[in-house]
Amino acid sequence: MNRLAKILVLAAFALFLVPTCTLTTVPLGYVGVRSSNMSGVLQEDLGPGWHLDVPTLHRTTLLPSSYQFLDYIDAESSEALLIRTRDNNNVRVDVTVPYRVIPGQGHKIMIEGNHVHTGDGRYRFQRLAEDTTVSVLREELAVMTSADFYNTETRLTVATETLARLNESLEPLHLEAETVLIRSVTFRPEYEEQLQAIQLNEQNKLLDGARERVAKQQQLLDNYELETNAKVASLEQKWNKMQAELERAYQIGFINLDADDPSPGRAREALAALTEEELATAREKASEMLGIDKEKVDDPYLLGIQSITAQSLAYRQKVTAEADGISNRLKAEGAAEVAAVRGDYESKLNALLGSPAGRAYVAWKAADNITFASTLTFQSDEGIPSVLQLRKFAQQFIGGGK
Repeated sequence: MNRLAKILVLAAFALFLVPTCTLTTVPLGYVGVRSSNMSGVLQEDLGPGWHLDVPTLHRTTLLPSSYQFLDYIDAESSEALLIRTRDNNNVRVDVTVPYRVIPGQGHKIMIEGNHVHTGDGRYRFQRLAEDTTVSVLREELAVMTSADFYNTETRLTVATETLARLNESLEPLHLEAETVLIRSVTFRPEYEEQLQAIQLNEQNKLLDGARERVAKQQQLLDNYELETNAKVASLEQKWNKMQAELERAYQIGFINLDADDPSPGRAREALAALTEEELATAREKASEMLGIDKEKVDDPYLLGIQSITAQSLAYRQKVTAEADGISNRLKAEGAAEVAAVRGDYESKLNALLGSPAGRAYVAWKAADNITFASTLTFQSDEGIPSVLQLRKFAQQFIGGGK
């Protein structure tokens, strides 16, 4: 058991110690190039991560894989890129060129020995890239004149061509540039003033051209607006005329009447007097004027609203007058019959009231309304109060002697 425990401890210690001694780490932003004392440089770049590195046998060199920048931005110092233009004018260009190691070719840089550090702390391939870039930029940018530097299209075209030429020069160094970015251009102060004046004139020319184009477009717009207003007015008159004709057609109809005979019902009489051929002609005219099918054109369309309204009003007045006459006659006849019945009733009632029974009924109704005093004084020459002489008292009420 002791021997087994020792073996396990030694194995665990070996597993912990051996990886730290035989592995190396390539960080992000770098590529590793492994060289061997026996086989030389490995023909492959090592990406970020852990890789085999046996002490005394292997050696791993790190090269940057991210973009490096060549900046020429200080116009007041020697770091600025001084270009002599095609018209023999000196110009300082603010330019930046990002470049990197071509992916998969880092080991070739090491094979050619450009991976070593120079005295300023940079890699040799970085110094070579800077020298090559400066040479190509000065050669390619010098094809432009002073005015070309202020022409955006020309400047971008030359920058694109310069990038292609630069990549051709950097390819033997196993490097590639991403772009050639020209940010600003600076001339001598006196020439700057001249260029500004030239630029101002060019801008004024462009502005004048733009104003001229705006004036032409405005003129076209004004002409179009005038033509549109004229068409609108013409169409409006046309529609007003059509509306008036339609209104007249709906109101008056399509039956030609004499102006001397506007009596109601005259239009219907004239319609009834038309022959089949005249009626077909009138319907065809109405169909064309109203924009409806010929089959839908019936008598109301041909007569018109005014004719139908006048005829309806006349018929209403006629019917109303006849109804009023009948009503008045019936009222008179009813009043006469009521008067006759009332006279007959009163005659019969008077005859009934004049009879003995009627007189008794009247006396009974009269006696019902007589009220004697609460205290009676009986005075009579005959010795009998008149109230107690009922027969005589009743006869006085009845009006008879018997």
